[in-house]
Amino acid sequence: MVKIFVVDNGGQWTHREWRRLRDLGVETKIVPNNISFDELVKEDINGLVLSGGAPRIGLKETLGNIDEYLDRAKFPILGICAGHQYMARFFGGVAKPSKKPEFGKIELIVLKEDEIFKGVPKKSIVWESHNDEVAELPNSFICLAESESCKIQAMKHKSKPFYGLQFHPEVEHTEYGKLIFQNFVKIC
Repeated sequence: MVKIFVVDNGGQWTHREWRRLRDLGVETKIVPNNISFDELVKEDINGLVLSGGAPRIGLKETLGNIDEYLDRAKFPILGICAGHQYMARFFGGVAKPSKKPEFGKIELIVLKEDEIFKGVPKKSIVWESHNDEVAELPNSFICLAESESCKIQAMKHKSKPFYGLQFHPEVEHTEYGKLIFQNFVKIC
């Protein structure tokens, strides 16, 4: 059985991410963001979800032990919303206030085919809830999707199995959210 933990960054969506994984038959639990990397490795996990967080969390200096996870992990990591922003910043990108914050339903445009979007059409509806965004992609990442107001809706590391999504695939309003999670489970 695949084992994927959800790192709690204080966001309102953490339990939805956990539930989405559980409903897909994944062995999962929510862990605090200050759990050590060594503790995670002892759990023999196959992947990690970095949850969204409190407002502006992607812009803070540090976020628990997430730097350690991003530095040492060989297993797949999916950063969602603030987790996505924090991942981008850790690898040298820039996260900052959005010129046009997005809330509610928006149209996602997939730019590059990738495992995370397998079976997802080029255009679909996703759920947004953000004041901040990734403004500059890290050199080690490629952009996978955009929206009209946010040019880095999804990204992937060029050599590590790390993904970032600005939108919320864990909520029912995201048309292909369940499929995106299923794809991440397969990646793990």
